[in-house]
Order: sequence, then C-alpha cells, then structure tokens
Amino acid sequence: MSSQEKNRSIPASQYKSNSLTLIGAVSMGTAVIIGAGIFALTGQIAELAGPLFPLAFLVAAVVTMFSAYSYIKLSNAFPSAGGITTFLKEAYGAGIITSAGALLMYFSMVINESLVARTFSTYSLRIFGISDRSILVIVLGVLLLIFALIINISGNNFIGKFSLVMSIIKIGGITLFGVLGLWLAGFSLSTLTANSSTPTTLTGFIGGVALAILAYKGFTTITNSGSEIENPHKNIGRAIAISIAISVLVYFLVALAVSGNLSIAEIIKSKNFVLAEAARPALGSFGEWFTIFLAIIATVSSIIASTFAVSRMLAMLTDMKLVPHRHFGMPGSIQQHTLVYTLVLAMFLTIFFDLSRIASLGAILYLMMDITVHWGVFRKLRKKIKANTVAILTAIILDSIVLVTFLVIKARSDMLVIYSTIIVVVAVFILEKYYLRSVHQKNNEMEM
Repeated sequence: MSSQEKNRSIPASQYKSNSLTLIGAVSMGTAVIIGAGIFALTGQIAELAGPLFPLAFLVAAVVTMFSAYSYIKLSNAFPSAGGITTFLKEAYGAGIITSAGALLMYFSMVINESLVARTFSTYSLRIFGISDRSILVIVLGVLLLIFALIINISGNNFIGKFSLVMSIIKIGGITLFGVLGLWLAGFSLSTLTANSSTPTTLTGFIGGVALAILAYKGFTTITNSGSEIENPHKNIGRAIAISIAISVLVYFLVALAVSGNLSIAEIIKSKNFVLAEAARPALGSFGEWFTIFLAIIATVSSIIASTFAVSRMLAMLTDMKLVPHRHFGMPGSIQQHTLVYTLVLAMFLTIFFDLSRIASLGAILYLMMDITVHWGVFRKLRKKIKANTVAILTAIILDSIVLVTFLVIKARSDMLVIYSTIIVVVAVFILEKYYLRSVHQKNNEMEM
C-alpha cells in the first residue's frame, strides 16, 4: 500500500457534538488559565512590574476582556472544534495568513503547556528540597506530558469530569490561600508601594501586563472545543466570560497575599516557586506543603485540559488541508495523531527552554496572533457578526501597546527571545507558503 493510500485510510477527526456541558467548558477554561498563570508567572510579573504587580493582573484582565469580545462574537457566529482556525479562515480565507496564523497560535498554546510542565516539576521538587535547576525538572515535566497523553485518549466525558473536580479543588484551595495569607499578614493596599525601595516604571509595568495577559490566554481553549459544547451559540461566550471572571478574582487575591508576605526582592529570588515561598511567613511549613499540593493539582489539570483543546486545533488545520499530515505508522484517528505531535513538541520545549524564555516567547506569539484575529474581524467580519467597532479597535490598540513595549524590554534584556520569535515566524510562513503551493499544484493536476 502506498503512503498516499495509507494516509487516506486514517480515520478523520471525530468531534462529538454536545459532549461538553457549560460547567465542563468553564472547568476546562479555568483549569488551563489558573494552572499556568498564578503559579508560573506571578514571580516573573513582579520582576517586571515591581510592587504594583497585583494591579498588572487587573489591567491584563481589562485587555483580555476586550480581546475576548472578538472571540465571543466569533464563537457565537461560527462555533467549531477548530476555534481560532475557523475564525481566521472566515476572515482571511484558506490561505497563508490563516494557516500560518493558526500555526503560530497553536505554537503559543504548546509553549504554554511546556511552561506548565516545568512549573509542575519546580513545585514538586520542593517536597524533596531539590533545586529548580536540577535535571529532574525536565524529567518530571516530560513524565507529566506523557500522563496527559494517556488521560486525553480516555475521551471528552472523562476529561470534562476530571477538569471539574480539579477546578473545584484548586480554585477553593488557592482562594483559601489568598484569604488566609492576607488576613495573617495584616495586608492593606498601602503596602503595594511600601514593600520595595524600587519604584515601578511604566515600561516595566506594561511588560508585566504582557505576561499577565499570557496568564489569561487559556480562555481560547474553550473556542477550540466550540462545536463540542452544548448549545454552542450561547454557551461558548458564557463559558469564556465566566472563566475569565473567576480567574481574575483568584489572581488578584493571591497576588495581594504574595505582596503582603514577601518583599519584591524575595519574590524575584523565588520567582519559579513564589507561592510556596509566600506561604511560609503566614502559614509556616504547612502552608508551603499546602501550596505545593495546589500547584501540582493546578498544573496537572491545566496540561490535560490544554492538550485536549490544542490537539483538536491542529486536527482541524489538517482537516482543512492547511498543514501536512503523516501518521508514521500510528493507528487511530487524525485527532489522536495530533495529540501525539502536540505533546512531543511540548516535551522538546520543556527540555530546551527555561521558564522565563518560554513565557516570553508564548506572550509574543499570542499577542501577534490576537492582533491578527481582531484585524480580520475589523476588516471583514464586524458587520456579519454584529461586532462593536470601538471594542475591536480598542483591543487592537491595547494589544499593540503591550506587544511593542514587551518587545523593547526583551530587546534590551534577552535578544535570544527576539531571535527565537523571528525564526519561528519566518519558518512557519516559508513552510506554509511551500506547502500550500504544492497542494494547489496537485489540485490543478487532478482537475486536468
């Protein structure tokens, strides 16, 4: 059998309508958002934004809500398991902007998975007093990604129930951490500017907002399961809004608790495991263990929920003939194959990139693609989906300000992030241009 015939025999992606409830979608959204944001990024945001870093979470939430407006309107009009891929296709057609743009968004999501995998390892090793620079950080991260593969093969119903249970545990636990941390520290808003001798700069604060936006980007995973959610024309938008609302409350509460218990210098020193360190002054060793437990729960559920949605996005790109597909002898559907590809790529990033660079690269790619989506809505779709022009333009302006500022910060401090971004973007566009041209030639030959 030829390789072409083998590819034809691969079962197509199978999307199960009404397999996710509204509660399940909200659980999946919060599982991805909170797992990545509060544990992985709080210290990095504080390093940029200084003592006002809790406010960076609030400002990022405002920017995110403007961005979410486009996704909600698009999801209501075009509910699809392809999510962002479908939105780009509606705005730009089945060409290079759609394929390359969707791939870059896909890569930003995979980057987020590697960020969470390393965060899981960092907190888990605290149990044994092992440094976050140990090779075991990589080993545990890879093992978590393998576990996510096994769970995702179990199907939507199991994932939805698992995400619900994990979300209840971690949101309740993290909220308890925030409340107790604030109460025992005797925190007041005046201490936001009093716990550091280094003032917050505008550039640094906006840079912190950029990373905080990455902490909220998990809401896009809901759009990637659009056609699988019950009553998608209404429930996708509801799930996005509820997930962001829950997350911003949890983020701000915990950020205040961290600020009340640690100085900025202490936060920066322990930025990869800052919540565990912040629990010590207020709650002692019990607080540290409790926080580590929550971090493990949050990161595991985040990886599982994220992989569930991201692999389906790549499967939709394959179904649309926008990216090549090879089965490499694997059995099962295209969905299962893209699940494997996604986790292998996440493992590669987990092995070769540290937390700070993973977060920076993910934030840049996400903001670039977010602007692309908004521009497509503004130019082509705003009348069709009845979107408010002012809201769309505001989202573009806010994203652009944050992106440019963050690029300036990285150009001054870490050019490797800039070089990596350029390489990824250029490579994706070149490869997609070549692939789409070959597909077009094959279609012309078949028509002759």
